[in-house]
Amino acid sequence: MGYPLQPSLDADLLARYDVRGPRYTSYPTAPHFRSDFSEATLRRHLWQSNVRTEPRPLSLYVHIPYCQSPCFYCGCHREITRDTSKAEHYLGRLLQEIRLVAPLLDVNRELLQLHLGGGTPNFLDRAQLQRLMTTLAREFRFSSSVERDYSVELDPRLVRAGDLAVLRDAGFNRVSLGVQDFDPQVQRAINRVQSEAETLQIIEECQRLGLRSINVDLIYGLPRQTARGFARTLDSVLGARPGRLAVYGYAHMPELFKAQRHIAAVDLPSPRERLELLQLAVERFGAAGYRYIGMDHFALPEDDLARAQSRGTLQRNFMGYTTHAGCDLIGLGVSSISHIGDCFSQNLRRMPDWEDALDRQHLPVARGLELSADDRLRADVIQGLMCLGHVDYADIEHRHHISFGVYFARELRRLSPLIADELALADANGIHVTSRGQLLVRHIAMCFDRYIDTTAATPVRFSKVV
Repeated sequence: MGYPLQPSLDADLLARYDVRGPRYTSYPTAPHFRSDFSEATLRRHLWQSNVRTEPRPLSLYVHIPYCQSPCFYCGCHREITRDTSKAEHYLGRLLQEIRLVAPLLDVNRELLQLHLGGGTPNFLDRAQLQRLMTTLAREFRFSSSVERDYSVELDPRLVRAGDLAVLRDAGFNRVSLGVQDFDPQVQRAINRVQSEAETLQIIEECQRLGLRSINVDLIYGLPRQTARGFARTLDSVLGARPGRLAVYGYAHMPELFKAQRHIAAVDLPSPRERLELLQLAVERFGAAGYRYIGMDHFALPEDDLARAQSRGTLQRNFMGYTTHAGCDLIGLGVSSISHIGDCFSQNLRRMPDWEDALDRQHLPVARGLELSADDRLRADVIQGLMCLGHVDYADIEHRHHISFGVYFARELRRLSPLIADELALADANGIHVTSRGQLLVRHIAMCFDRYIDTTAATPVRFSKVV
């Protein structure tokens, strides 16, 4: 039993459960990583990942932190600059890190996934992007499979004529475009003014060039956003027919993200208006034939994301929903996160510290976590809920050698009020997320999170569930 085509919305129910909680791009989540996780520990896990009976394929995430101007809604780790020379300086250090990490991995391990994120990856010019790809191709074994997934995030405002063909020829087969909202008054309020016509032209060119998939990011709950204006944006984007759509809820946390202090709380939609914006997007996507993947994500049935969900190979990690479960994730660049075997590690977040570590020929590790048996068990349960909408008791018991009902007796008691509200169903075989519970799946997953006291207010470091 997986996710139905479309989640149902009950405004009163969503409002009642709209607490803060993790997005579960990892379990345990990043706030629980430890500073005593060392470079030696990471090297040990890298070595262990090579000597497995069947070494896993590789997935690379490369972080490009620069943006030319601040988007006021953004909570990403980025640096604002118009000094393009910084890109060359950063690229030099990034190539150092690649040459430091690659020899620690078996040369026969296939690079099945690659993602350039940011920041703004196309802050790098064409020559710099080609140098990066050439170095990666030399140091890692690029997959020749038709299933390989090489993607890049693009700021449409920085795309120039010929850029997309260069990216395709460099090996990229997917792109992700930030749109958020085409409404001019919203764009001015968030300091991201971009042309609707030029953005749609980019989508059309990606399709003409034969790129495997295009993703478009939208945000609801932005300042000065209205149902009428957002409906126009939805109609425009749906008319372009991208393979994937993501609609994120804006998380207003100015105490954590300085740029958000430029947004006046009075300009934000009310909680009721915010839910109306979400409902509008969900209904329009469903009517247009997009399948609900989970949380914020939708895809056409023929897209690889929907197919991976049907096959049971959908995975959620620091890149969001991805199509290839079973890869070791290597994070490159300042602040990036790796998931190798049974550990997480994160690179240093301050640029000078990251550069200094590389100049001393050290892996730039800031913190991490070695997973316990309990962590691995709970991660499997949460992945099942987040990616497939269900957890099979027998499967979990077989893989982890536990009795589900005994091990998770307390968690099942926590789940019972959510079952009473018909967010989930539980039978003799497992737990199933209902259409009423799909948009609250983070809340369901929190029942199995050992690091969260679900009876107390969730710390402010997490965003609202809806």
